[in-house]
Amino acid sequence: MEQLLRRAATGDETAFAELYDAVSPRLFGLVRRVVRDPAQSEEVTQEVFLEIWRHSARFDPSKGAAMSWMLTIAHRKAVDRVRSAEAARNRDEGYGASNQDVTHDSTAEAVVERLDAERVHRALETLTPVQRQALELAYLSGYTHTEVATMLDLPLGTAKTRIRDGLIRLRDTLGVTL
Repeated sequence: MEQLLRRAATGDETAFAELYDAVSPRLFGLVRRVVRDPAQSEEVTQEVFLEIWRHSARFDPSKGAAMSWMLTIAHRKAVDRVRSAEAARNRDEGYGASNQDVTHDSTAEAVVERLDAERVHRALETLTPVQRQALELAYLSGYTHTEVATMLDLPLGTAKTRIRDGLIRLRDTLGVTL
């Protein structure tokens, strides 16, 4: 192995091809165990051999065996790929969670509206019959103050007073603050 690696360091393509044939199953096996995905493992193994080709002159036999050196490169590349994929997944999940559209809850909204309507109806029951009648005509039926006065056969000022007094009592009963 060391001999093939030294020859590859001088640019000997034949020596590199022999080295590839000798160690590729073992390097691919290591990468495959770390990365797990077959296609990704093939890519990482290609990157490993590219790095071995480029940096074969850096191999120092006094520091360890050639196979250990190549397995270390393969392991580091595989771990880098796994970390990179995990970081990308975390970014995507984080973005998805922070930019998620909140679905409209029509059921909850309907319940709130119903509860509000019940509160208003209870509050309307606290009004005098003349205030309630004036308010119902003005706000529930949509008549103007002048039309309410005509319908109730009242002077306009009296109709307005009944509506205003009814609104004040409703406000106080419902606890609305201005």
